[in-house]
Amino acid sequence: MEGKSPKVWPYSPNNSPLPLPVQGVLFTPDRVIELNEFHGEERLDELSGEALTTYTSGFASNGQSLDAMLASAGAEPLSERRPLLLQGELANPYRLQEMGFGVLPILPVRLEGLCRTWSDGLDSRDTYPGVHHVTLARTSGWWEPTHLGLVTTAQLRAVRDWLDNGVSSTWKAVRLGEGCVRFEHDTSLEPPQAHDVEWDGTKEHVATTMPSPTGPAISQSDLIVMVHTRQGCYNNRGRLARCAHIQQRPFHDNLFRRGSSFRWDQILTTR
Repeated sequence: MEGKSPKVWPYSPNNSPLPLPVQGVLFTPDRVIELNEFHGEERLDELSGEALTTYTSGFASNGQSLDAMLASAGAEPLSERRPLLLQGELANPYRLQEMGFGVLPILPVRLEGLCRTWSDGLDSRDTYPGVHHVTLARTSGWWEPTHLGLVTTAQLRAVRDWLDNGVSSTWKAVRLGEGCVRFEHDTSLEPPQAHDVEWDGTKEHVATTMPSPTGPAISQSDLIVMVHTRQGCYNNRGRLARCAHIQQRPFHDNLFRRGSSFRWDQILTTR
């Protein structure tokens, strides 16, 4: 297996949620290996259970299947892993290495009807002023690329505990009750521009056509999402501060603590 050490990944989490890998990768403590092939079936339907595991097994690197790579790394197979949406810096190899996270397949997906937005809170770890983590909110017609992690039960618990940072129940693992998350094979996919988002004073929606899908949807019953449940996300005078349009440093310098917040259950339906 070839790849570069995560210790030399050039972007720290303070730059999150970008730049991150645009293609699938297998993260290990020693190297980040690009998943540059896909040998699975082309399909656009919804996947769950065994069909979802079979689809993810189609990702490969230089002829070696993802399951074979996991076995070579002494890690749990795909059949013992669950899909977790990685909205922010948890898809960053620099962050995963710093956490001592273990082996993690990271696959490209896209959100539909959902957007990544900044949680209305600050994690003081790293360097002052710390890191803003990413949560989810609804937006009709929106799409954007992000990442999916295939985690073990222990890794899921580690993600929740790390995000909580000693304050229990700050972050909650939920299943979505709206929107769609699907696999994305177009690495050039871009989200809508800021001027594509229209606001009627109450709701925002995207006024341009969503690109055609390139991969199947993931069943909401299988997918796990971490959401910020204290103050939810930042309220930018009634609008969302989307990560696609406002990077972390400008958000902190220009918006954070200069407004109010949306409660998490106001901006997202879960079940």
